[in-house]
Amino acid sequence: MSQRSRRSPSLRHRGRTAAALLAAALALVPAAPGVAGARGGGGDPALQAALQGLVDLPGGPPGAIAVLRDGDRVRTYRAGVAELGHNRLPQLDDHMRLASASKAFSGAVALHLVDCGKLDLDDTLAQRLPALPAAWGAVTLRQLLQHTSGLPDYSMAPEFVDQIRADPHRVFDSRHLLDYVAGDDLRFAPGTQYQYSNSDNIAVALMAEAVTGQRYEDLLAAYVYRPLGLRQTSLPSGYELPDPYLHGYDVEVGSPTEDVSTLFGASGSWASGGLVSTPQDFNAFAAGYAGGPLIGDATRQQQRTFVDGASEPAGPGTNRAGLAIFEYATRCGAVYGHTGNTAGYTQLGAGTPDGRRSVTVSVTEQVNKTHNPDVLAHLRAVEEDFVCALLTG
Repeated sequence: MSQRSRRSPSLRHRGRTAAALLAAALALVPAAPGVAGARGGGGDPALQAALQGLVDLPGGPPGAIAVLRDGDRVRTYRAGVAELGHNRLPQLDDHMRLASASKAFSGAVALHLVDCGKLDLDDTLAQRLPALPAAWGAVTLRQLLQHTSGLPDYSMAPEFVDQIRADPHRVFDSRHLLDYVAGDDLRFAPGTQYQYSNSDNIAVALMAEAVTGQRYEDLLAAYVYRPLGLRQTSLPSGYELPDPYLHGYDVEVGSPTEDVSTLFGASGSWASGGLVSTPQDFNAFAAGYAGGPLIGDATRQQQRTFVDGASEPAGPGTNRAGLAIFEYATRCGAVYGHTGNTAGYTQLGAGTPDGRRSVTVSVTEQVNKTHNPDVLAHLRAVEEDFVCALLTG
């Protein structure tokens, strides 16, 4: 296990972590959860050992928490610590950054509006957001939700990257994030390719605001938080996290580990990656989104029209992309959800089509194919173990 220490992020680190963030994540009322078993354990020693093994890896995350829900039965597994230097396990009510798992929430809002007839999956940017570049006008809501739009990714724009490197706490005008790429052409003809882009879900939220006249934050509260009983989930604009929170870290073998929990503000990722939640709320959302009451049957059928494409980072098993949801086909069966990663955090939230069962795995380190790829392979294997426990337990 690599040596770990706590210190303020250096300027060198800010630049490196910013690049990783921008490339990767920007990525029913729940029953009261119960915790069973020994320290960290939810009752299955093999699952507990798998989660602990992830934390013990060289370059592994300092903390991890996994939650399995089957109706009213909730099992929680914890490994490592919530904060280095303290002997406190990760808790169900610890706040954390959802990163690109936030995209599922914007999908929930948009698909609810489709159910209500306020939006149509074939509505175009030209129809709903005519102020955006005319060259993007043919892009549809369906393509935005499935990452087949061809929109250039604002989070990779040189001006945006320079600004967030210079001031990671900068408060961006979230409604104008697409301005950074307004002069760019589409990357490909809409609907012809899959390419994950943080711009897509910014446009989704703007379309939702345009047809309702309400702020996206208020739409989240009305159509997601309240129906699912999510009381500890929010979309802030600043960089601070509510107490208590899981501390997120930058981990690199051979270098001191750095606490990056509050390195970045959320306004620069907004609907694409800015949500803050807890393991308890995130798990309740995963169940409700995969098969619960948020989306009607006809719209859900459209949502589950899949193309080849992985979430960021890739989830367990074989990944296919639906509309703001991914299918993760494992050796034990398929679940539906979303992953995410940002500085200090990596997330998986998925559920079964009936909405009764869900699994979330949250770790306190950014893990993706370019940042700790060996840890990602191990993480995906652990995630698959938990999916199998969900489907067969």
